[in-house]
Amino acid sequence: MTEVAGVREDQRIQRDVLAELAWDPQLQPNDVGVTVDQGVVTLTGFVDGAARGWAATRCAQRVRGVRAVADEMEVRLPGTPGRTDAEVADAATRALEWDSFVPAERLDVTVANGWLMLRGEVEFGWQRRAAEGEVRRLDGGRGITNLIEVRPAAPPDAERLRRDVQRALLRTLGGERVTVEVDGDTLVLAGVVRSWWERDQVERVAWSAPGVRVVHDQLLVGG
Repeated sequence: MTEVAGVREDQRIQRDVLAELAWDPQLQPNDVGVTVDQGVVTLTGFVDGAARGWAATRCAQRVRGVRAVADEMEVRLPGTPGRTDAEVADAATRALEWDSFVPAERLDVTVANGWLMLRGEVEFGWQRRAAEGEVRRLDGGRGITNLIEVRPAAPPDAERLRRDVQRALLRTLGGERVTVEVDGDTLVLAGVVRSWWERDQVERVAWSAPGVRVVHDQLLVGG
């Protein structure tokens, strides 16, 4: 791709991301700025909560041609009195308790200045992701730090784990564009996927495998 063509492609991506932000009802109104350099989108400006910032990032990832997204948005909660840290912590705890797939009794939530901290232990990686997903949507939160540890009940058989994950990816994506390497209880994902949706699906499959404690995602989003 020539330099001029690259600049034009970046300009198209910028227009499309701005249009996607304006289209998404979760982001109305919004004060998010967009810059693009070689397919890498940087989001700047202000959002009124962590959930809206997450939604803006997902908007950018949906746009064709986006290779990566850098989140430089600032969370500014509304000036009117909102939830206290204690109320946010209580809401987060209740959200985890209502999710039957999350072992809420093994998790701990603390909130300081609107920032949520998740700690504890779960057996599966998908439970860690589910817990974060539950609290991400809460009103009054500035951001989330997920320190939940994944501690499988038993160590996995590396070769069997690799085969099982590769087969699950084949069933899900119908191709062999992703390679899987196993080092103990760690999965390393490499290769090229067509979209951020596909990347999410690959991560979902990897974290669903029993015995996995860590997933290193080295996937590239391309054509």
